[in-house]
Amino acid sequence: MGFEPPQRLTKALGETYGDAAATEWLGTLPALADQVLDRASLAAERVMAPGGRSSLVVLVRRSDGTPAALKIAPSFARPDREREALAHWNGWGAVQLLGEAGEGALVLERLHPEVSLRSLPEAKALLEAAGTVRKLWVEPPGAGHGFETVAERTARQASAMESHLGDGGTGGLTAAALAARGELVAGTSETVLLHGNFRQGKVLAGDRAPWLAVGPEPLVGERAYDLARLVRDRVEDLVAASSGASAARRRVNKLADSLDLDRERLRGWTLFRAVESGTRALTAGRRQDAELLLEFASWL
Repeated sequence: MGFEPPQRLTKALGETYGDAAATEWLGTLPALADQVLDRASLAAERVMAPGGRSSLVVLVRRSDGTPAALKIAPSFARPDREREALAHWNGWGAVQLLGEAGEGALVLERLHPEVSLRSLPEAKALLEAAGTVRKLWVEPPGAGHGFETVAERTARQASAMESHLGDGGTGGLTAAALAARGELVAGTSETVLLHGNFRQGKVLAGDRAPWLAVGPEPLVGERAYDLARLVRDRVEDLVAASSGASAARRRVNKLADSLDLDRERLRGWTLFRAVESGTRALTAGRRQDAELLLEFASWL
């Protein structure tokens, strides 16, 4: 079968890793997918679309006929780190790793990709999300695990954000986000394994368990960092609502309290991550996304 990469994957890889690297890898993808399927004795059913932002996901059948999902990602997206995190969780709160097929390819338990927590009413979705992410926060797999820290990842992001400090519209928010990040990094010693990109769309319905997390970008650090992306889920609905600002602040407090986190630390990481995403969207030319994110950040 043909393995035309979904449009979202093509666009997201270019924005995140640069057009040159993305184009080179995507050019190898059709042949690579065929090789991986053959090596792992998998029969392809269909490519998931719109699919992920850093990998091709193909619904497959294993040699014994059981359903699975094949995920193929470029090396610069660090599928090795995802593999290590999934192996460490071993199905606890996350999709089960069934095997590897080389070349950044992971064979995963088949979930129900069309059914994420975004299909639930907001209150129920947040409740289920909190219960899921709590399971993922475990001790890292030993001192030599190789995962980057929250401080390391956000240092790179902060460096990229500095170019926006002189912008009339975003400079103030950017400065506030960078200041919050500095205080947060200096004031924590918590080190647990984090999902790294946890939100409602990253939690899918399963058969083995009602809800399981997928698509980690794992790192180690404090739990409040991991919860911060969840706070702004359905941001378009928050911005459209007349009570959006107060609803956003209530969400911070409710999620922090439900998971025994410090409210101010969660608010600070939510601010930093929203501004980081907003300024990155501006740089990529996604002005509408940027405006939503920066308006949300201004409420915090």
